[in-house]
Amino acid sequence: MSEIKSTPNNPVYPIMIAIGVAHLINDTMQSVVPAMFPLLERDLGLTFTQLGMISFVLNMFSSTLQPVVGFISDKKPMPYALPLGMMSSFVGLLMLVLAKDYWLILISVLFLGFGSAIFHPEGSRVSFMAAGNKRGLAQSIYQVGGNSGQALAPLISAFILDVYGQHGAAIILLLTTIGIGILLKISRWYYRQLMAEKSEKKKKRILISSLPPLTKKQIGIALALLMMIIFARSFYTTNITSFYVFYLMDHYDVTLKLGQVFIFIFMAFGVVGTFFGGSLSDRIGRKNVILLSVVVPVPLCLILPYVPIWLVPVLLIVIGTLIMISFSVTVVYAQELVPSKIGTMAGLTTGFAFGMGAIGSVVIGILLDSIGIETTMQIISVLPILLVVAFFLPKDQVEKAV
Repeated sequence: MSEIKSTPNNPVYPIMIAIGVAHLINDTMQSVVPAMFPLLERDLGLTFTQLGMISFVLNMFSSTLQPVVGFISDKKPMPYALPLGMMSSFVGLLMLVLAKDYWLILISVLFLGFGSAIFHPEGSRVSFMAAGNKRGLAQSIYQVGGNSGQALAPLISAFILDVYGQHGAAIILLLTTIGIGILLKISRWYYRQLMAEKSEKKKKRILISSLPPLTKKQIGIALALLMMIIFARSFYTTNITSFYVFYLMDHYDVTLKLGQVFIFIFMAFGVVGTFFGGSLSDRIGRKNVILLSVVVPVPLCLILPYVPIWLVPVLLIVIGTLIMISFSVTVVYAQELVPSKIGTMAGLTTGFAFGMGAIGSVVIGILLDSIGIETTMQIISVLPILLVVAFFLPKDQVEKAV
């Protein structure tokens, strides 16, 4: 990667792809945690509330730190924090493999959360630096890596953990060592870019927004609406990825493996949606793509708990594709709302998504224990109605390639 040069308008595809692969590895490590839920419930006798608390600790710790890391990196970028963050995740995953106690599991996910908190803002910054005039595409490649890693969770559960038990997660440690190597190379490129800008006395890279001039109040309202969209989306997807498998087994009497395949279908098509969402937003605008992620999925989310089993995978495909088509777009939209704070906005949006997933895990776990699986799924199916606030977001302009 030493010969790769970055220019303001030309995308640096090798770096874009490399950081996407590193994101895949990072989020694969994170995905081991929800993948273990059926195993921990079965073998260690943990309650749904305890499972929710594990997810809460992982995601809330990460979500709280991400905006902080983003803010600090806006002031002083930290290229070599990337491999250090993944090393922290390595330690956390190793502890998780060996853990036989609920409290040790909580400690292990703290290390995983810390590594994730460091990785995401700095990884998003690398994606931005390599994007040139393809910001939507670059963010999509980056987020597709992460969503692909998360989509592996049900397959890890069905075909590794269900077969080899908790120690089967050690296989992912091999991936982690590869990820650390990739991030070391990316960090060297990142460092050279910073030194080149400094030596040539270039101005700090500032994103040119496609949004019209907005007052501070309008920006604040737009960010609040964006956070509500991320809240509803994260809460709903957490329910599907972490707990819907229990509903499938209870309501439709399917096996764990088949249930996890259904969850994989949802997440895999979410990856497809994420990939096309960013590049589509470069062409038709950020807000239009966000609206597309609202109009079709909401009614399908409402009817999902009541359809026959043969229709479930069909709805999961459509919901997964379209509800996630705005995943990378909301990050770029937030960055364009506050173009001088790239890292902060990346940390805020992705961190908030993690945080809402964390809160969702606890709330859903408590509901499952107190009112049952069926009623909980029916209640959560109504939540995506909040996504309609997307209609009130400021309209952006479609960018013209320079």
